[in-house]
Amino acid sequence: MDYSASLSLSFQGELWQRADAPLGMAAAAGGISKSHKNFVVAAGSGILAGDGGLSYGWEKSLETYYSCELAKRSHLTADYQFITNPAFNRDRGPVSILGARLHWAF
Repeated sequence: MDYSASLSLSFQGELWQRADAPLGMAAAAGGISKSHKNFVVAAGSGILAGDGGLSYGWEKSLETYYSCELAKRSHLTADYQFITNPAFNRDRGPVSILGARLHWAF
């Protein structure tokens, strides 16, 4: 990614009487330079993508997460991401990604 912009918000759980349960949201958009586009179009391949074809478009993503305390030293976080034009290619996506993370401190 050669150009990017992002914005994020995080809300603490006090708003819904759960101090240890934050909710977060983020949006991002990014693009690649002309020389980077030319590389991909010329059948260049990269670590993430590069099949020699490119119908260029800015990659855009929205993400949200919610974390809650399970016990004194453990948290569970659920995450959702929605990505359009993955790898800067309008011929790919959109893609939805679900994730979960368990944090346990001992």
